[in-house]
Amino acid sequence: MKTVGALTARLQELHGRTAETPLFNPVFQLSLDLSRLLEGDGLSLDDCDALVGELECAALLRRAERLRQLVAPVSPATNDKALADSLEQDDFAAFCAQWEQPQLHAVFTAHPTFLLTPAQAQAVAAAASQDGAIGDDSCVAPSTRKPVTLGIEHDQVMAAMAHGQDARDTITARLLTHAQACWPDRWQDFKPLPFRFASWVGYDMDGRTDITWSASIGFRLAEKAARLARYRDQLAAIDAGHPLLMELAPAADYAGARAADFAGDLTDPAALSLAANRLTAHDPRKLLSLQPCIDRLESEAAAVGGARSVQLKVLAAAMRADGLGMGWIHFRVNAKQLHNGLRRRLDPDGLLDLSSKGAIVHLRRAIAAVEPLRANFAALAIESSTAIRQFLAMVQILHHIDADAPIRMLVAECEEPATVLAALYFAKLFGIADKVDVSPLFETETALEHGGRLLDALLQEEEYCAYARQRGRVAIQTGFSDAGRFVGQVPASLAIERLQGRLAAAMAANGMEDVAALVFDTHGESMGRGAHPVSLADRVSWPLSHWARGRFAAAGIRLEPEVSFQGGDGYLFFATPELALATLTRLAELRPAEGDEEAAEDDPFYRRTDLSLDFYRAVRDHQHEHLESRTYARAVTAFGLGLLNPTGSRVSRRQSDINADREMSLRQIRAIPHNAILQQLGYPVNVIAGIGSAADGSDPDLTEMLAGSARAAQILRLVRSANALASIKTVAAYGELFNSAYWASRPYRGLEDHLTGPCAALAEYLVKDDRVGTFRRLASRLRVDAVKLHQLELALPPVAEAADTGAEREATRRAIGALQALRLALFQHMFLRVMSIPAFSRANDVSREDVLEMVFTLRVDEALAQLRRAFPTSFPKPSDFNLAEPADYPEGDDAGYASIGRDFIEPIDRAYALSLRIGTAIANHFGAHG
Repeated sequence: MKTVGALTARLQELHGRTAETPLFNPVFQLSLDLSRLLEGDGLSLDDCDALVGELECAALLRRAERLRQLVAPVSPATNDKALADSLEQDDFAAFCAQWEQPQLHAVFTAHPTFLLTPAQAQAVAAAASQDGAIGDDSCVAPSTRKPVTLGIEHDQVMAAMAHGQDARDTITARLLTHAQACWPDRWQDFKPLPFRFASWVGYDMDGRTDITWSASIGFRLAEKAARLARYRDQLAAIDAGHPLLMELAPAADYAGARAADFAGDLTDPAALSLAANRLTAHDPRKLLSLQPCIDRLESEAAAVGGARSVQLKVLAAAMRADGLGMGWIHFRVNAKQLHNGLRRRLDPDGLLDLSSKGAIVHLRRAIAAVEPLRANFAALAIESSTAIRQFLAMVQILHHIDADAPIRMLVAECEEPATVLAALYFAKLFGIADKVDVSPLFETETALEHGGRLLDALLQEEEYCAYARQRGRVAIQTGFSDAGRFVGQVPASLAIERLQGRLAAAMAANGMEDVAALVFDTHGESMGRGAHPVSLADRVSWPLSHWARGRFAAAGIRLEPEVSFQGGDGYLFFATPELALATLTRLAELRPAEGDEEAAEDDPFYRRTDLSLDFYRAVRDHQHEHLESRTYARAVTAFGLGLLNPTGSRVSRRQSDINADREMSLRQIRAIPHNAILQQLGYPVNVIAGIGSAADGSDPDLTEMLAGSARAAQILRLVRSANALASIKTVAAYGELFNSAYWASRPYRGLEDHLTGPCAALAEYLVKDDRVGTFRRLASRLRVDAVKLHQLELALPPVAEAADTGAEREATRRAIGALQALRLALFQHMFLRVMSIPAFSRANDVSREDVLEMVFTLRVDEALAQLRRAFPTSFPKPSDFNLAEPADYPEGDDAGYASIGRDFIEPIDRAYALSLRIGTAIANHFGAHG
């Protein structure tokens, strides 16, 4: 079995044997077949490398095809025509209302989802950007993965935003040309703003302490320099002698120089003073507002007319959208960080209970009485509170970098209205409340359950309502990260939908129809993280449903929808000019800012709440049982984080205690690694589990409701997509790695006598290991639920699908099965090799048993470091020294441990590296990491 064809054919054959015995595991059997070949003479690691290369190429091509399908068509000419055909021509006022406010705010976030290497990402994007067949020439040879730093993430954000800006300019030009043709006497009044961009990369302090305030200032200055340079180039392309260039070019250079000042080490007060004084000093090149530039461009456009008029107005529109940066920026802190800062300021004795009504009264008075304080860079440098430091950084950005563009302050784990008022207090304390949008994040189970009451209470506060009217919006953030992990993806989406409806109702009840509702739905590209995989239309309406949008429309509240494009996976939508234009054109056609107040009237999911609420609660309770189950936690953490490549600058730390993995809590693993581990184990539990159990018995009323509901159909499309990639047999197979009986029996018939020693040692070592039972119990629970899901599918009307979908789905399942079996064989190779290494003495409190456990939990880098220390292959020799005194000892050359390195350490290292490449390929089949 040295070809992928042979591998998948063998897997197909083995699947047939499940008819003989339901407990037969074709994935694990194939891994045994491969392992026997690998431990004999039938397969080498070089052969495995070739198999992995072919399988990962196919997965990469599938990734590119899926990306193209989501945004197709990708031809710029076709997209220009598609947008033109979608524009209405009858009413100028309606046209302006539709396009003068963003149809979508796109936020480029950077959690650790940089799965692909730069070369792989470029190959996927290039393949997806063309209409022709995607061939093997789009694959790239694997290369050494370099650590993903914050600077790399920021560079990628800037590249994605630049493509987005260019695509938006193309769309803006089409809108202006349309208006010019349809309303020649009025079109100059049209000020298009179809999309707005933002980023939190370099400003998000939730869950990390490695981003310094000076780095945030430096990033913002670098963004200003880059954007001014782009404005300059755009204007120069219109008119190389335009007088405004004499302002834009020096301003770009000035911002670049100030960015360089803040890129260095500013821990020395003298260095900080120099950089700060340069930035705060008056300088004619220090451009703080683009409004004069916008006014001049639009005045000129009105005077010149024709095509040049459109070009000038496109540039003005870009300036109005982005300001003096590549887009708006989002700072983020945790509620606890905010509470700590508040106690220092208003509650030094720690007597204030922020969940009490007394705290609301106290903060209400404090906000009303607060007198703004001035702050400089010295205050920023010496501030120890993370939350206050973020406000001080915002002060400097608004005063000395961009006075126009507002800043979002996202507050994670916000569960009390007092937390929002605390943020408002600090915004007023430092005199920036007119430029800061405080946005509570609703993501935890508690926040989603009680979020409606929080919004009701908040919107009854006069100080908050006055602030929201000043800003022109009420801003909230809903998260699909911890929500999808701890509540389950389907219940989380339904809970978020209800919360969004509660916001619309609370705003209407408190007379807030005169401000917009900005709803930021933060999710990744994975189906386990809130991104619907079937279509861009589903991706848009999954986090902000037609029902929720209809609630805002019914209340007469303008909606500002905002979504995240997260990390390396999300940036692929903007990785080339063609993809960026296709993505924004599809979004422009979908018009997510618009809602139909009658959209849900005919959907039984919302009419039959007796059924849908019971369905929601049943799925949620089933997911909660998994979350609280020690079996589930042990299975997810069985390999620690060793199944995953590092995929971002925010590193998830492994436990230093070698035995801690056995008791690791799910809360010690972040949401993205949690979801990614589920992919790697073969079953996205937080997407699929509970749907079948919730419909247990196929209640006719429930079945009828699900069959006739558009929202239910969307839920089922998500579940079917996940289920098409899932394999409970694979989950069970991972447990068999730790089956003592398997290892004891493997050489029993004399087929592998050379493995008798290590197999016996493995059997003895694993006899008390709990992981085989853990995986078996989890697989049993999943199977019971999956059978019920299958029964539900039989009770529902058949789903129409393309003729080749079934064959394509099966081919993908076989490819994933082959990858999983190959990785299991590699793991067995590692286990056998580490068991065969000679004993060595304890060093630095690390024993041989510790090293074994490191390998079994895939802490392979740590294990190999210990082994290389115990068995060095490079060490000092007498000949290295130039000494006059003769010596007879040591006698001859010591060969060291070269054979141990060659036969044991290096094969483990290589096998693990191949397993990580397999992990990338599996994630590509799932469409995203985590």
